[in-house]
Amino acid sequence: MSDFVVVIPARYGSSRLPGKPLMEIDGLPMVQHVWLRANESGASRIVIATDDVRIERVAQAFGAEVVMTRSDHPSGTDRLAEVAVMLQLSAETIVVNVQGDEPLLPASAIDRVAERLAADTQASISTLAEPIHDVETLFNPNVVKVVTDLTGRALYFSRAPIPWDRNAWKTQPPTLLETDAWLRHVGLYAYRVGFLADYVSWLPAPLEQLEQLEQLRALQHGHLIQVATVSSSLPGGVDTLEDLERVRRHFLQRSEA
Repeated sequence: MSDFVVVIPARYGSSRLPGKPLMEIDGLPMVQHVWLRANESGASRIVIATDDVRIERVAQAFGAEVVMTRSDHPSGTDRLAEVAVMLQLSAETIVVNVQGDEPLLPASAIDRVAERLAADTQASISTLAEPIHDVETLFNPNVVKVVTDLTGRALYFSRAPIPWDRNAWKTQPPTLLETDAWLRHVGLYAYRVGFLADYVSWLPAPLEQLEQLEQLRALQHGHLIQVATVSSSLPGGVDTLEDLERVRRHFLQRSEA
């Protein structure tokens, strides 16, 4: 098991669901469920990073380590870099960024990205992907696709359906996927702290701006990203009230089982 730190960013000011980290699920605030999942992983340290005193008070009450960050970061990666500096983490420390709206994220996924990054000493980032089995998902621009080389390192991420089957899709999009050649990117990341310090010094890259995908900044600057494939779909996070109700039903059904 690799040694790593989990950081849980928890912002109060969500545009679609303000106060999201403190919304109750099965009698606990959402951020506490995320913290509990992280505690089931092999992390040596778990820190909640917030820019709101209400979240700080609640997290401290259930025993979490909390740091207060700036509220004006342009991305989650910038916030993570600030936390790494505040915690005085060494350049080789592995940090897993676990979003504060992922109360169903299995601890095994957290361990997987950390272990994958530890195993490839030349990589700066690791992440996850899962097979795509249906055409609707493949052609959905809100679903990020990834292609990798034979060692599992990312070649490219895109909102487009990549790779493109030139022979089979000459005249029209497919109605059926015949193989498991397509991968959906799952946005769980592990980083080396030294990379985070470099990342925040770079301007947004052209490909990043076109696709609106932060990880392309790393690729355009020549950094390697390891991609671990998971066989079963990971549960989604909470972005909307409908998502919140779905997660609440999950916990209710589990308690009734």
